[in-house]
Amino acid sequence: MDTIASLFSFITTPVSWVIVQFHKVYGAIFGPDTGWAWGLSIVSLVILIRICLIPLFVKQIKATRAMQTLQPEMKKIQERYKNDRQRQSEEMMKLYKDTGTNPLSSCLPILAQSPFFFALYHVLSGIASGKTIGVINDDLLASARQAHIFGAPLAVKFTDSAAKVESLGASLTDVRVVTAIMIVLMSASQFFTQRQLMTKNVDTTVKTPYMQQQKMLMYIFPVMFAVFGINFPVGVLVYWLTTNVWTMGQQMFVIRNNPTPGSKAQAAYLERLSKHVEHHGKIRRRGEKVIVKAIVAKGRDRNEAERKFINGLTKLGLAAQADGSVAKSEVQVIEHEDGTTTPAGAPKRQQPKRQSKSQRQSGGPAKAADEPAPTTSLTKSDEPQDTPPAAKPAGPKPGAGGGRSKAQSGQRKGGQQRPKSPSKK
Repeated sequence: MDTIASLFSFITTPVSWVIVQFHKVYGAIFGPDTGWAWGLSIVSLVILIRICLIPLFVKQIKATRAMQTLQPEMKKIQERYKNDRQRQSEEMMKLYKDTGTNPLSSCLPILAQSPFFFALYHVLSGIASGKTIGVINDDLLASARQAHIFGAPLAVKFTDSAAKVESLGASLTDVRVVTAIMIVLMSASQFFTQRQLMTKNVDTTVKTPYMQQQKMLMYIFPVMFAVFGINFPVGVLVYWLTTNVWTMGQQMFVIRNNPTPGSKAQAAYLERLSKHVEHHGKIRRRGEKVIVKAIVAKGRDRNEAERKFINGLTKLGLAAQADGSVAKSEVQVIEHEDGTTTPAGAPKRQQPKRQSKSQRQSGGPAKAADEPAPTTSLTKSDEPQDTPPAAKPAGPKPGAGGGRSKAQSGQRKGGQQRPKSPSKK
């Protein structure tokens, strides 16, 4: 670690100068030799660095979302060229170039603050060894070596020997307890930050290997922080714990106000926005208009939460406009999952019942088992008559083949027997 920190010695002087300036302010309040003065100086250094890195953080968010959008296309390329690694890499690079996406953009904030991290490590190592470094002179060095944070000197580590700890005026037990608690908090904050990203701000409609990688990192990063944390001085632990807490809060703000489409955070955001529009009747914030504008531009490609938001506006007599605002609408339509629309208040379309095999074979719906069969009643004309029917012309009918038909044999076509006339005696 000392070798890596020495590579960033060119930035040691600016970092030490910033710490000294903050130390002057806090030293006037808490005392120049207190742990509060030096600890808050390191915290202020972190906040200043992270404020300067906000543009990179915004770029990281855009790059992460762009990578999530490209996951289905990347999966297709991997399956198509799974036996040709070179062609797979070429197609991936072409996809990045066509969409203007850079996978390394998501790592920019970490890479950008790494020099400051190693420069601070170099400064604290110099304080621990009793060497002046940067703009820290002998007086500031003596003050920093006397500073304790909850009983632990600023420049000691978890692995330091008891003799070194006692030389800085502290006990080994206090150092081990303080550093262990800070390492646990540092790892826990890293785990919660990654878990918050995976559970709330990921498009749940797309299942890709990228999500599996993020889940692995959710467990790997905290373990890495715990392993490396035992070799960090207390001042560096303060720095890294502060930057983790800052990242967690910054991410919570972004997830709440600018969630990823298709995520649980977006559903919660649109629900809050619907209540706001119902109460005020309009959209006032610029960020809200940007999100509504994007939803309107999607058309039929909207997800379930977005359709629910549009239908909620319709029930209020409002319609989302192309510029992201809302206006009153006389035509009210409800959008369904398949992208079709129907007038508001219209009866819901019902699917026809599926016919059974017997119904399909008979060509019509079968009668219910408990439905009574129709009964036939005899009318007056159907009753037996005493007079014989009129005589029919003799001779066979054409095409009858000389045989007697059923009508001539005294049988009706329906199978009902004609009553015989009384015989004459």
